[in-house]
Amino acid sequence: MSRALFVKNLSYNVTPEDLFDLFSKFGPVRQVRAGITANTKGTAFVVFQDVMDAKQACDKLNGFNFQGRYLVVLYHQPEKMQRAREDLETRKENLERLKQQHGID
Repeated sequence: MSRALFVKNLSYNVTPEDLFDLFSKFGPVRQVRAGITANTKGTAFVVFQDVMDAKQACDKLNGFNFQGRYLVVLYHQPEKMQRAREDLETRKENLERLKQQHGID
């Protein structure tokens, strides 16, 4: 388990203050970082001071309807995200190799 939660399926209009208000009901929140770029909008990281508060928030808020959207709340797993990036690069390389093999542009 982690003190950091990854939140997906957020409204593009959500503010870090909105998230702080929602998540702080489960315990002291150290940090909220909402995505602002095109590929991170609708996501956020919420870091709690205590791992048990993070667990309670994850259990209670996953699937919770917030601002008309059902939240997806997961434990942040940086090693898994790095592996996914590496897998994506490998798949891209394999795709390019297959395109060259079969003469596809």
